[in-house]
Amino acid sequence: MRIKASLASLSALVLLASSVSSRTVFSALSVNGVDQGHGVGIRVPTSNAAITDVSSNNLICNTNFIQPVSTAVIKVPAGSTVTAQFHHTSAGYVGPDPADPLDPTNKGPALAYLAAIPSATQSTVTGLKWFKIWQDGYDAETYQWGSDHVFINKGNVSFTIPSCIRSGQYLLRAESIALQNAYTYPGAQFYMSCAQIEVTNGGTASPPTVSFPGAYASNDPGIITEIYNVESYTPPGPAVFKC
Repeated sequence: MRIKASLASLSALVLLASSVSSRTVFSALSVNGVDQGHGVGIRVPTSNAAITDVSSNNLICNTNFIQPVSTAVIKVPAGSTVTAQFHHTSAGYVGPDPADPLDPTNKGPALAYLAAIPSATQSTVTGLKWFKIWQDGYDAETYQWGSDHVFINKGNVSFTIPSCIRSGQYLLRAESIALQNAYTYPGAQFYMSCAQIEVTNGGTASPPTVSFPGAYASNDPGIITEIYNVESYTPPGPAVFKC
């Protein structure tokens, strides 16, 4: 009985350690290679804890932001390359850390969404309509996940703001999903923040949209999944919008 109890305790500690070490925070943005600064134009959560409830409003941009929330709105010409910077904690890079930007043993996709908004600095984010502009899921040829690329690139994930979308203010939602405990629900761990941007020199496209919460379902195969010995994987949410 003592052996069984010890094994159970060890198993619980392993799961807890895995859950803690997977934590990551999107806290800075660069535009065409120009770093905007840590926390500038970003709603940075004070905690690197995961959101696990896909029906929660906290899934939109996270919660409990560092105060005061930045009032900067980052100008981004349509068609630009932006880089979302993830690190293990809300403080950004603070020195050598084997789990920075995330623990390399934790696996899952990285994604980015946009939502048009009347004012990028407004506190209310419910009711917005989102479209996916980028995702990095699983490569069955290299056996690498989006999270592996986040780690290899020291937390930097780069993607293009579609050249055809309308000019105006948007929230940019960058997200990393950890799936190592996603064999049941809730098990997937969602880490996201929102950047406040203004797209300039845009076009006239009106992409199809989804809502948060609502875009992810608790029984989505991209959310309840077994990542070990996986042959293929489709990230949750809509298809990536292309001009």
